[in-house]
Amino acid sequence: MADDSANVLYLLLLLVLVGSSLVGRRIAAGKAMKMGLAWVAVFGVAFALFAFRGEFSALGSRLKSEALGSAEPTISGEGLRLAKRDDGHFWVDARINGAPVRFLVDSGATTTTVTREVADAAKLDPGMRGDFVDTANGTVFMPRATAGLLEVGTIRRTDMAVGINPNDDTSVLGMNFLSSLSSWGVQGNDLVLKP
Repeated sequence: MADDSANVLYLLLLLVLVGSSLVGRRIAAGKAMKMGLAWVAVFGVAFALFAFRGEFSALGSRLKSEALGSAEPTISGEGLRLAKRDDGHFWVDARINGAPVRFLVDSGATTTTVTREVADAAKLDPGMRGDFVDTANGTVFMPRATAGLLEVGTIRRTDMAVGINPNDDTSVLGMNFLSSLSSWGVQGNDLVLKP
């Protein structure tokens, strides 16, 4: 309570100082009011820019992403924001063991899968074990492998299970990755991933 009264006293002294300087200059009350409101507006805009700097940065990144057609995620606070693409899907550029891969984010896929080319580039060692998986293109046997490091923007996961799909040219980021996050969900036209 003492801190509040000290703040109120400080503000009153500040107002008296500003008011006395305006009276000393003999500025008309109407003009002084306009000047005061102009300064309040200037400080209000500066405060808003400072307070929402993260959102403005995310907006700039989103506009750049839309203009350039990149699948790069927008870093927003502690999470990533992926813009919905023209095809109605969410795509993200990522890395597996340092090798670049473009993923289709698919909450209907149980396991993250990569193409044979990505598996070769990432030096994934498919074991003898695998699974028969029902895909949009039919049932496929997918050998299992372990990605030492999966990086999606700033989100990093180690020892992530992946399937290698020899019959498809689309890599899919599935539920085993999404369920490793603290939260994920669609907000408007964006998919938000929180580590």
